Amino acid sequence: QVQVVESGGGLVQAGGSLRLSCAVSGRFFSTYSMAWFRQAPGKEREFVAAVNWSNFSTYYADFVKGRFTISRDNAKNTVYLQMNGLKPEDTAAYYCAAGVPSNVRSQAGYPYWGQGTQVTVSS
Repeated sequence: QVQVVESGGGLVQAGGSLRLSCAVSGRFFSTYSMAWFRQAPGKEREFVAAVNWSNFSTYYADFVKGRFTISRDNAKNTVYLQMNGLKPEDTAAYYCAAGVPSNVRSQAGYPYWGQGTQVTVSS
């Protein structure tokens, strides 16, 4: 079984930074693309960032470009999301996902999900 566990969320003031971590159990971490999605209250879950399993290419939603950075450490079975310049509109539950999607921005391609970690940005 593959388990996905996020950590690192919390309360931060606007302009601050947080680093989310996502640990994945199992032997096949290096073969999974990894992604972060988020869901704010009353809104649908949306794509934030992804990192490809094969060439480490990264992908970002337009609203986080230049502020967030996704990275992965295959030796630690962990993916990170460094979030800088946080805004109140970044407040959401952040979910980590693992899979081999044809479209890294689509939730449908990720069979393994964590429970989420809450990020709250105060103004």
